[in-house]
Amino acid sequence: MKRVFRTLSVLALGSMLAACGNNAGATKQADTGSEGSTQASESKSADGVANVTIWSPTDTAAIEAWWTEKIDQWNKENPDIQVKREAIDRADAYAYENKITTATTSGNLPDILYVDGPMVSYYAANGITVPLDSYFPADDLKDFMPSTVQADTYDGKLYAIAPTESSVALFYNKDYLDKAGIPYPSDTDIKQAWTWSQFLDNAKKLTTADYVGTNIIMDKGEGIIYALGQFFTEGGAQFVSDDGSKADGYINSDASVKTAEYLNEFIKNGYANLDPVKDEFLNGKAATLLGGSWNIADLEKSNLNWGVSYFPVADDGKAASPTGDWAAAITKDSKNPDAAGKFLQWAMNSDNIASYASAVAKPASRTSSYDKMEGWDSGARALMKWQLQNTGVSRPRTPSYSVLSTDFSTAMLNIFSGSNAKDELDNVAKNFDENYEMYYKK
Repeated sequence: MKRVFRTLSVLALGSMLAACGNNAGATKQADTGSEGSTQASESKSADGVANVTIWSPTDTAAIEAWWTEKIDQWNKENPDIQVKREAIDRADAYAYENKITTATTSGNLPDILYVDGPMVSYYAANGITVPLDSYFPADDLKDFMPSTVQADTYDGKLYAIAPTESSVALFYNKDYLDKAGIPYPSDTDIKQAWTWSQFLDNAKKLTTADYVGTNIIMDKGEGIIYALGQFFTEGGAQFVSDDGSKADGYINSDASVKTAEYLNEFIKNGYANLDPVKDEFLNGKAATLLGGSWNIADLEKSNLNWGVSYFPVADDGKAASPTGDWAAAITKDSKNPDAAGKFLQWAMNSDNIASYASAVAKPASRTSSYDKMEGWDSGARALMKWQLQNTGVSRPRTPSYSVLSTDFSTAMLNIFSGSNAKDELDNVAKNFDENYEMYYKK
């Protein structure tokens, strides 16, 4: 268990949640469905009832209401398996991860634990979670987004399952493009999306004394690798080796360095701000935005004359787009894993995912769920759905992900501030390889 103490201390990436959707306004409701417990559920009670406990972060009022409704429904229909949920407040960004750390070392994890997508590999590699393949066979997984299955799989086995996804696209201010004489990029044909060269050139043309050409800084934590990472994929680079064990020669490759230097062109030339003002695009202070699927609802409520197009593609046409969201896993401490698995099968069916995704205004992870959801057949939502089905790529799968993400964010911010790209990425590779070598090399 020595891995747990070292790596979980790095786990608390304060902004990780922001990269997978905006949870602003999350409630502090706890224990949806019944009285809460901080202990793992016990085995069957004297009357033969299997108790299943869920931990997940607090969410919006709509999602908290969804949990209450669904758990009550399940408990009424399944008297032999009783479910309760503890919603853990994330006002303190470290509270959720610290609670998991304590429970991991004391053997008091819940039956079902929600984890952020990039951390699935970490929990799996450390034996904190167990495979779910028997509950979600290959035929069932065909209905899930490829990026969802990719992110939730480690070492050839499924270790988690996510109800929703996320994506990033290019939003633009139509009035500003009209003023600059720039044609709108397409939202129905990726062959007419902006290429890297067009994105950079247009950002230059769109930059004025009153607003910058684009906003590429989602946040200065997980948002760096989440929103900008697929530029590296499009540029022919990758962060780590295919088995997730090595970064040297990958994150610091020539292709990676060139991609980092390309992104730095936006910052160093003043086409984008390293410290954007709040809601920079929404408030007319940026002409374009690399924004998430969660931005759509706010834009629809605004008076901004906006449009959307695909995540910028490489000049050679290679396309990739960000993905990822929170996923449910069954823990090693579960005394009723089969009961937990049955609940997850039900909670992740097409109907329930459709209602969950609609409540949180995120893309559904199941393709069939869209038949039961409104607003996903055209416009920005349809584009996000298309990207998930066709160009979505998950973040790197490796048990040393938290080290990679933290160091990569620091490196990119240093590059944006004038540091040498090769030197910074060499440092990321060095720290990653040392971490993997110390804690995970077999």
